[in-house]
Amino acid sequence: MPSSLLVHADGGARGNPGPAAYAAVIHDVRTGELLAQRAGAIGPATNNVAEYRGLIAGLTACAQIAPEAVIEVRLDSRLVVEQMSGRWRIRDRRLQELALQARAIVPPDHVQYTWIARAGNAAADRLVNAALDGTLPAGVLP
Repeated sequence: MPSSLLVHADGGARGNPGPAAYAAVIHDVRTGELLAQRAGAIGPATNNVAEYRGLIAGLTACAQIAPEAVIEVRLDSRLVVEQMSGRWRIRDRRLQELALQARAIVPPDHVQYTWIARAGNAAADRLVNAALDGTLPAGVLP
């Protein structure tokens, strides 16, 4: 079982709010092996809600794959990274609920959040767009 997992999570909305989707791509840090991909459309939502849904999908997959693993989550949403790291307050009620949901999935001391440039999150971004277009590849679970 992997002891360290890497999650690339993303979310996006076409319009804000507008049709939205999320994605998460999970790898074993030691081997680089792709372990899971999660993505789906969520209907009308804001970009920030979609980003949190990507985070939740990634953490949920990690809890299923290796419940005791240490997890690094990389997102191109500075807002989600700073809020989940505890450096920024979460003022929006809907985002507060999503953050609580994310924190309940795995122990907070098992997760590190890292902001990356959008270019570094290409695989998750592609899945978000595929979910929005209804063209998800086989094997990608919601």
